[in-house]
Amino acid sequence: MGSNTPYFIGIDVGTGSARASLVAQNGEIKASSTKDTITWRDKHDHRIFEQSTNNIWEQICTAVKEVLKESNVPAAAVKGLGFDATCSLAVSDFDANPITVTKGNDIGKNGDRNIILWADHRAEKEAELINSTGSIVLNYVGGTMSLEMEVPKILWLKKHMDPALFARCQFFDLPDFFTYKATGDSTRSYCSTTCKCSFVPDKGWQPDFFERIGLGELIDDGNWKQMGTAHGRVQTAGSPVGQGLSRQAAEELGLVEGTAVGSGLIDAYAGWMGTVAARYTENGQLSAVLPSLDESRHRLAAVAGTSTCHIVQSREGVFVKGVWGPYKDAAFPGWWMNEGGQSSTGQLIDFIITTHIAYPELKERAKQEGKAIHTVLLDVLEKLRHENHVDTYTELTKHIHFYPDFHGNRSPIADPRMRGSIVGLELESSIADLARKYYLTLEAIALQTRHIVEALNTAGHDITSLYMSGGQAKNVVMMQLFADTCNIPVILPKSHSEAVVLGAAMLGRIAAEGVKVGEDMWKIMVEMTPAGTLVAPGASPKVKKLLDAKYKIFRETIDIQNRWRQEIEEASD
Repeated sequence: MGSNTPYFIGIDVGTGSARASLVAQNGEIKASSTKDTITWRDKHDHRIFEQSTNNIWEQICTAVKEVLKESNVPAAAVKGLGFDATCSLAVSDFDANPITVTKGNDIGKNGDRNIILWADHRAEKEAELINSTGSIVLNYVGGTMSLEMEVPKILWLKKHMDPALFARCQFFDLPDFFTYKATGDSTRSYCSTTCKCSFVPDKGWQPDFFERIGLGELIDDGNWKQMGTAHGRVQTAGSPVGQGLSRQAAEELGLVEGTAVGSGLIDAYAGWMGTVAARYTENGQLSAVLPSLDESRHRLAAVAGTSTCHIVQSREGVFVKGVWGPYKDAAFPGWWMNEGGQSSTGQLIDFIITTHIAYPELKERAKQEGKAIHTVLLDVLEKLRHENHVDTYTELTKHIHFYPDFHGNRSPIADPRMRGSIVGLELESSIADLARKYYLTLEAIALQTRHIVEALNTAGHDITSLYMSGGQAKNVVMMQLFADTCNIPVILPKSHSEAVVLGAAMLGRIAAEGVKVGEDMWKIMVEMTPAGTLVAPGASPKVKKLLDAKYKIFRETIDIQNRWRQEIEEASD
């Protein structure tokens, strides 16, 4: 392969691994490599999750060299690269050396463990303080700031760190750290600063907010040096960072100095970029019309793995109670985005299956039949459907009602106190009972997705389709449930696992080509996104009526839980 053909590298830093993919101009992935990363826990404190930028960078470098070797593409043919990462807090000094975030004697000193992972919940009290301020900052996170965002974590660090050591820290949302590591330029992205660091759209940093919560020193006479936005320099997705790859980073990655590096995205937003511009096949026919940029505002991206993020773009800012945003310029210049989510989806499915008493029997049967456990559960459901003389699995479970917030509610209630419930239990513990509960879990996740779509549309969005990525997109029964429950088509990606890293590669191309306007960014997305497959709503009138009734009960369950909690609290006073 000659160096005249341009290629781009996407780098996706997930919760447990770093992945590099070499991508052609048409979006075809030529080679991929995934490397595991280290997460440290604290056996005395379950809230703690820490990582190391040194460890992750080493794994990125190994992965990039492997894709170049596997593809036999010369380094000079790589014209741009882009990074996405989890929304975790990375801390370094001003020479890019990592600073320890672990509580104890070494906090604030140079050391490997310099990332507070997104899932780390140590900053609960700091989030409570922030949420008591009534600041304008809260308007842009659905009214409540999550303890998983960066400012609560920075405040926690200040409380536990020597002031002199705190003063020498730079604070990064993780995607921005890696563009800094790659280029030596600390300019931050709108995606990270706006979505996770309390940078207010059209208004910038709010000094009164930072003073009030006890982080006034970050203001730095308006320079905001520790937050990396001196002189108001913040970049939209894919805009070129600095002078491209530094000499040191190029050597470590096996690439060419000066190769364009695009300003980064949080992983879920890269998933949005890698899916929503897709054309799709319906009944074997590829849609003839190329989607326009305006069409993007009707397409809700759902990035569904352990948890699920829901992201939609709009021309104007839409405020949705219980939904994060609106965030301006997070991906496209001048456009706004909202982000909803479910705290536990894939994780919940696994929990329901693995904690059931019939799970060992299910595992053994799957092993004997050489099938995946989800396939065996569908076989059991199919047998039950025949035995009960019903047309659908929904009819099998119509008298059982499942509420899925075992890990609190992210959207649209934004209440971490919400809990799960199942109404309609029987004295049964067979594999058939497990199969029913499995299906009920899928149904409950679909009902909650409808709740999120309705909240977004009621507030002013106009969502008419759902674009999936992540592991759940492989679950055909679940995807049909989404289409039937939400009554909108669901578009499945060509590859459930490649959408996020593809979005990161697009950032590299946007930087390499110097693209500055949304229309041209959208054209790149359309060109590089493989066609998906459309799943149309297909519920019969009888099943549609059942799903509507179940949705009404789902919403009533929320009201009942809130009322019961209040009654217990009043009784406890």
